[in-house]
Amino acid sequence: MSLFRKIFGLKSDQSSEEVKSGDRGKYMPEIKLPIDEKFTINFKANGGKFLYCENLNEIFNNLQQILEENNWEDDSTLILDPNIKDKFKNSNLKPTTSINDATFFLTTCENLIGNDGSLLISSKQIFEKKLTELPVNFIVFATTSQIVENIGEGLRGIKSKNRQKIPTNITTIKHFKSNDEKDFLSYGSSAKNLYLLLLEDL
Repeated sequence: MSLFRKIFGLKSDQSSEEVKSGDRGKYMPEIKLPIDEKFTINFKANGGKFLYCENLNEIFNNLQQILEENNWEDDSTLILDPNIKDKFKNSNLKPTTSINDATFFLTTCENLIGNDGSLLISSKQIFEKKLTELPVNFIVFATTSQIVENIGEGLRGIKSKNRQKIPTNITTIKHFKSNDEKDFLSYGSSAKNLYLLLLEDL
């Protein structure tokens, strides 16, 4: 037995290393994560804070906990979207449309992008504002049906849902570590301290 181990040992050790390092044989099928799992992993890697909710009551409870955790209960909330204002009208928020008065921005998004963990937004959420003009603190309300594989799929979805008038000011938010030093890949982007309230709707 030891003779076979000596002859073939190196090869078997090497093959186990290859499997560990993620090098798969060319005939092996690719390991493909479910899109929601891929988004969650990438979103957290970008520095986002993720709260999964099964119903609207959990959304409102988690929102309240975010306010308490950050001592934002008495602070003004920037809300630009009338639908969001209506949905959260019974929450203990102090809505404002003035950017200068707001501590955080409550909004939704167009899509959640699975392959890089970013959020696709447009003029429907931020109107004609630039990301740099908005507060550093974001709370985003979204649903699991908004998760798509990539930006191209998200853009096609925006186009198909808005055939009469396609929204403008389409951009992505990807960096959620506002206190981190900027690295090369995040150069020129606007980092946000971002909480995602994700509602299960599938």
